[in-house]
Amino acid sequence: MKRLAVYCGSASPADGRYVTLAREVGQELARRGIGVVYGGGRLGLMGAVAYGALDAGGEVIGIIPEALVNSEVANHDCTELHVVSGMHERKKRFTDLSDGFLTIPGGVGTMDELWEAMSWAQLGYHAKPVGLLNAFGFYDHLLAFNRHMIEVGFVREAHAGILLAEPSLDLLLARMAAHEPHTPIFAMKADDL
Repeated sequence: MKRLAVYCGSASPADGRYVTLAREVGQELARRGIGVVYGGGRLGLMGAVAYGALDAGGEVIGIIPEALVNSEVANHDCTELHVVSGMHERKKRFTDLSDGFLTIPGGVGTMDELWEAMSWAQLGYHAKPVGLLNAFGFYDHLLAFNRHMIEVGFVREAHAGILLAEPSLDLLLARMAAHEPHTPIFAMKADDL
């Protein structure tokens, strides 16, 4: 994995563990020679990931919608900063420029990015690993809901392993590096669906 799209919040929660975690993720990715592709902001966890990677000598590519550049939240310290027309183009660029997706704590936008990466993997728009860092148990309920969707049958057995979740970055990156693509919906016959 040469580059990972990192999905996370643009907010800074009162609990400082989250910002510290984001900074450490950026530093560790840079230490491993893995570039960061992210939302291009300088605030919150996004900014912490970017500055953690930059401070450790890593590559950081920001992808930010024009409207957010005008709101003065763009991180002009990135190795590269791509300004795009909107969110759809932003997420497509994340997919095009990365070798996988790493989600750390965040809010609604982070969930949008994570679920789209999973959905696109399920369909076959990409065959890249989708990782979720469940630090501090932040995503326990989300993981339970994902299991529930699988158990009920809304997620096919062939796609039950798309989401790779671990509580530690080392374990998660190891699983992502060992990722084996599944059979996407686009390659299935109607009887398999």
